[in-house]
Amino acid sequence: MNNQLKKGVLDLCVLAFLDKGDSYGYDLADSLTQKVQVADGTVYPILRKLAQDGCVETYLKESQNGPPRKYYHLTDTGRDRLRSDRAEWDEFAKAVDDILSNKQGDTKDE
Repeated sequence: MNNQLKKGVLDLCVLAFLDKGDSYGYDLADSLTQKVQVADGTVYPILRKLAQDGCVETYLKESQNGPPRKYYHLTDTGRDRLRSDRAEWDEFAKAVDDILSNKQGDTKDE
């Protein structure tokens, strides 16, 4: 898939995953990669930006397999952004689908 197509929606995808529950970075990246092929390390800059924007918070949690892991938690700001971005995405996706399906109306010049 074209990287430019993915680039604009990865923040939304990360927010949607975190809306289902807290996660640590590697697990989140793995879950995202199972759905949308992304390069290694793509998720961490997104998480940092979302944290700077106040959409996610972090906390450390002990791990049975090594050092504590940094978990990411969706904040109220993050939930608001998810709701807003999801609405915009739904509207945009419908418009693109209409165009690709030739449902945009009878606009052909004859």
